[in-house]
Amino acid sequence: MASKELIRIKTISEYHALRGLPKPKHPLISVIDFADMQKQSQKGSETLIFDFYSLSVKRNMSHKYKYGQKDYDFDEGILFFIAPNQVLRIETEENTQPPTGWMLIIHPDFLWNKTLAKTITQYEFFDYSLHEALFLSGDEEQILQQLIENIRQEYNTNTDKFSSDIMVSLLEALFNYSNRFYQRQFITRDKAHHEILERLEIVLNKYFNSEMMISNGIPTVQYISDQLNISPGYLRTLLHNLTGQNTQQFIHQKLTEKAKEKLSTTSHSVSEIAYELGFEHPQSFSKFFKKMTNTTPLAFREMFN
Repeated sequence: MASKELIRIKTISEYHALRGLPKPKHPLISVIDFADMQKQSQKGSETLIFDFYSLSVKRNMSHKYKYGQKDYDFDEGILFFIAPNQVLRIETEENTQPPTGWMLIIHPDFLWNKTLAKTITQYEFFDYSLHEALFLSGDEEQILQQLIENIRQEYNTNTDKFSSDIMVSLLEALFNYSNRFYQRQFITRDKAHHEILERLEIVLNKYFNSEMMISNGIPTVQYISDQLNISPGYLRTLLHNLTGQNTQQFIHQKLTEKAKEKLSTTSHSVSEIAYELGFEHPQSFSKFFKKMTNTTPLAFREMFN
């Protein structure tokens, strides 16, 4: 059985050594074919944490990847992203066929003094969980494959003063295409995403109708994401595509609807309703309600008398 201890991989060279690959030609970036790995994950499990960025397309893997709350089996062409300091657990059964695909790993130091060092954090897919990977069409995979081949060519070329800038520009193109394809996925996987939206409504209604509102206050984005088993970043992007709102705006909208319901159908005082909805002070509730509706709780209630 493989070790279950957490293995921290600090450098590109350490990862090459872990997988039985030759020493990298560049200490801060590498393009790897899975078929070239001499040391695949052994039967059992291993937990890895990288100090670098990773992008992978994997197929025909006899592994299960656990990342957050979900498992994911890689049996078709999909792309997933891991940022530094994210934990990945790999569970391996007996190998039945060799893996295929590629992996691009980039140490943050490679981007030092480059604009991409700052903008890379704006690509939300680095905050997505493994089961929120990007499903690629044949044409999309071909585009990314060509970019990877261009990066590989630069990687294998003798380094000159242009090499770093060229590879960074190719990385930006790779990230931008991935961003485009993710946006497409939010449209083509519309049914699955509407199912998440329905589950979100159920989670919020259950929370609003429980004692948690009084004890814990307004639900946090992290709490909602955990209940749905999706990352906060993916939920934010999904909601923006479906509703035009971010997660907090969606929660506040549903909270306002609940407040309207209580104001229009109960005789509870504004102070009591504020308490029931998790507000410590009635003034905070009134300010919130006024911001959301352009009217005060009392003025809204009077509309029904």
